[in-house]
Amino acid sequence: MNRLTENKIVLIKRRTRLEELITRYNTIEQAKFYIEHLGSDFSDYIVEDETYRKAISEAYAQLELLGRVQIVDREYVPNYIFGDNDIVVVVGQDGLVANIMKYLTNQAIVGVNPDPARWDGVLLPFKVCDLKLVVNDVFNSRRQVKEVSIAKAALNDGQVIYAVNDLFIGQRTHVSSKYQLQFGERCEQQSSSGIIVSTGLGSTGWLKSILTGAANIVNGISDKKINIKRESRLQWDIDYLYFSVREPFPSRTSSTNIVFGKIDKNCPLKILSKMPENGVIFSDGIESDYIQFNSGIEATISVAEKKGHLVA
Repeated sequence: MNRLTENKIVLIKRRTRLEELITRYNTIEQAKFYIEHLGSDFSDYIVEDETYRKAISEAYAQLELLGRVQIVDREYVPNYIFGDNDIVVVVGQDGLVANIMKYLTNQAIVGVNPDPARWDGVLLPFKVCDLKLVVNDVFNSRRQVKEVSIAKAALNDGQVIYAVNDLFIGQRTHVSSKYQLQFGERCEQQSSSGIIVSTGLGSTGWLKSILTGAANIVNGISDKKINIKRESRLQWDIDYLYFSVREPFPSRTSSTNIVFGKIDKNCPLKILSKMPENGVIFSDGIESDYIQFNSGIEATISVAEKKGHLVA
């Protein structure tokens, strides 16, 4: 086959809802029985699966004209070794693009919407039919690339986890989390529902939800409306993070003086776990993507040394 280049293109795909159901219930018939027994429309699962498979097939057909294509399923990405010059094409939803980005270093990532009638998202600027032009432009450095800041949690046992949107630090079951929090020169023991650390990209997600709830609570108990100054939409390449403590609980052994702040290179956030078991740090809302965070482990939260590179 005559290709334009011998550059490698890594095409990332994921399981559809139908594939997940078949994995869980062994056959499509049993999956159908389960969904229809709940009163849902199983045909929607079929349509979604067919549309996604078609998108992957069409994407591969376009990309193989441009370079060497390797298809990688999402579940294998954590152990996949990307080449420095690979172009990464992700076909899926926003969450899939964000989840893949944190495993990359300097590789450009192209977010593709496989089903615009069903999905939308700020990380999915392209359709499948755009791929041939877009990837060729990337090869020839004719495309704008947006930098995306990434959060990093580094443990004192050598483990590291990254997040493109946000990190959660606390109990796996979301019950009371006990830890020591150090921010700058301030340090205190805390008990809470966990800590959220958000990036610029994640500022419209979990962080926005927390700030909106806090503002409405303050407004609800005040005689007047109180405007809490907040940045509801941050630039994706900012060099700082925000942290927020969820539902901090004051007691004889826990304080609530450090509940919100800006993390930057001069002021990282350090958290020492005091949870005997089930302590975790997970990223981007995916609870299965975690590292353990139990008693004696200290996490240093900072802006990562690397950035994501999203083709625009």
